[in-house]
Amino acid sequence: MASGGKGLNATGEFFRRRDEWRRHPMVGNQLRNATPGLGIAIVAFGIYLVGEAAYNRLYRPSGDHHH
Repeated sequence: MASGGKGLNATGEFFRRRDEWRRHPMVGNQLRNATPGLGIAIVAFGIYLVGEAAYNRLYRPSGDHHH
């Protein structure tokens, strides 16, 4: 490292080689391609749950007990 270059010591080289699998095209983005609409569906379902909870809190009849 005293030479001023980008030299890697043995530990750095070891970890660089160990992480090469992360850049393989079969590994990256595979889950996103397998479930193309899952993110939008989760957001929409979350909005539905919040809306339903707000509706039930605002418009629940006063005599209604949680059965």
